[in-house]
Amino acid sequence: MRARTVVVSVACAALALVASGCSSSDGAEQEPGLTVVASSNVWGDVAAQVAGDLAQVTSIIDDPSVDPHSYEASARVELTISRADLVVVNGGGYDDFATQLVDALDTPPPVVDAVEVSGLADDGDAEDEHAEDEHADDEHADGEHAGDEHADDEHAGDGHAHGELNEHVWYDLPTVQAVAREIADALGRVAPEHAEAFGRNADDFAARVGELEQSAAQVAAEHAGTGVVVTEPVPLYLVEAAGLVDRTPAAFSSSIEQEVDVPPAAMDEALELVASRDVALLVYNEQTTGPQTDQVLQAARDAGLPVVDVTETLPEDEDYVSWMAGNLDALAEALA
Repeated sequence: MRARTVVVSVACAALALVASGCSSSDGAEQEPGLTVVASSNVWGDVAAQVAGDLAQVTSIIDDPSVDPHSYEASARVELTISRADLVVVNGGGYDDFATQLVDALDTPPPVVDAVEVSGLADDGDAEDEHAEDEHADDEHADGEHAGDEHADDEHAGDGHAHGELNEHVWYDLPTVQAVAREIADALGRVAPEHAEAFGRNADDFAARVGELEQSAAQVAAEHAGTGVVVTEPVPLYLVEAAGLVDRTPAAFSSSIEQEVDVPPAAMDEALELVASRDVALLVYNEQTTGPQTDQVLQAARDAGLPVVDVTETLPEDEDYVSWMAGNLDALAEALA
């Protein structure tokens, strides 16, 4: 379903060295200082903002054609992680290759897991437990309403799955602030003599992200409750921070994310939403495309519905703050 290519080996040039250049040979001497390895260039940029010139930051995935869910690491990546002073991963099943490599080491480096830092996975678990308790109370009704089982199916496409984690937490601004501070704390434990500098850098970065939160709040003040369609849940945290409501059929979103065909009823519903302009805009993930997302995109264009393009990895020549600022500006412009 997705128009992506899984890269199974990474040469030196594919590792984005944020703070310094990459060695031209395996035997070349490494530059001195701390080394930080991030699973993607998004978290690599956050780490670089915190580390400044005190560490070399390597991002394993910086190519939009690479899918972290199914990425297979090369021996070079394994070696890079084994030599790291700190590893930053997204977690939540998004980049399992990185956590598996760390877990396989006899002496693993410290790890900052963004999903764990966010606490969002815990929130989902709590919601699931609450839902299970409610269903347990209603078990006595199963016999009386056995013929109504189809009712659950009728509502299965409304909204997103209850308690399901959206692992794309780099679109959640409070999480990014918290991860930056966690990176500063972790680096400070590795290099206590620079702890103050790391903390100061993290605070400066968090303040810039705070300005993004203000921009999102301004969009929300003007457009709260406005419905949108999103081709994949990647940007949902930012969309919701802007006060917008995701009206995408859940079966459409989950099918696209799971790389399976969208059920006909969900496809028809999505097309009707954009064609009738019952929503204000379409948020389109450029890195997860296929015939069915292209069909929705074309329907939106035919209807004159504004389209906001988003990406999963950090675009070239952008840093995290400028990237998210551009996303918020695009939303505001489309809603104007």
